[in-house]
Amino acid sequence: MQARNSLIRVVLAEDSALLREGLAALLERFGFQVVAAVGDAEALLRAVADHDPDLVVTDIRMPPGFTDEGLRAAVRLRRDHPTRRVVALSQFVETGYADALLDSGDGTGVGYLLKDRVGDIHEFVTALHRVASGETVVDPQVVRKLLRRGTSPLAALSHREREVLSLVAEGYSNAALADRLVISEAAVTKHVGNIFAKLGFPPTEDRNRRVLATLTYLRDGTPPHHR
Repeated sequence: MQARNSLIRVVLAEDSALLREGLAALLERFGFQVVAAVGDAEALLRAVADHDPDLVVTDIRMPPGFTDEGLRAAVRLRRDHPTRRVVALSQFVETGYADALLDSGDGTGVGYLLKDRVGDIHEFVTALHRVASGETVVDPQVVRKLLRRGTSPLAALSHREREVLSLVAEGYSNAALADRLVISEAAVTKHVGNIFAKLGFPPTEDRNRRVLATLTYLRDGTPPHHR
């Protein structure tokens, strides 16, 4: 897609109203045209359908679950329109999310940046222009982590995520996990979403990620963790 009237038309998705307004103002200041700024993934999909922007900039974690709603929307947009230019913003280095996004669409015009990168305005704006022109831009910290990934698929999981995965492998539901670990079900949902992302299982309609995660855990040979 080419920018119209020399302006890059952008749909921006960010659940934090303060950050959303700040990003919109920043983009307008540097010559982008923000045609819509929304706060959740469903609104993002509607805005893209309404405006057919040159570039989509979206947070990965958005309402209602604050796990991977933005990523799922981005992957869906790229599936429906393989040349759709999309930049995903993440608070943390999550290689599974990067894998899912980089594998979407036709492999061009996609970016995965850490939100910290927004602080370097020139670098951030340059990255957006590069993606809008069809390049692929990945945050250097993400690249380093991708290159350092060990042979074990579980290497990227935190201790708590390994604990959750061990119980998933034993057949616990999210509600039962919450009771067992004495945490909220929302926290369990967040941990499970992180596990799927780090293991490289992007959201799809025809794959049971819970089963895939269990199989990965069992193949790794890690003994179940019991409290």
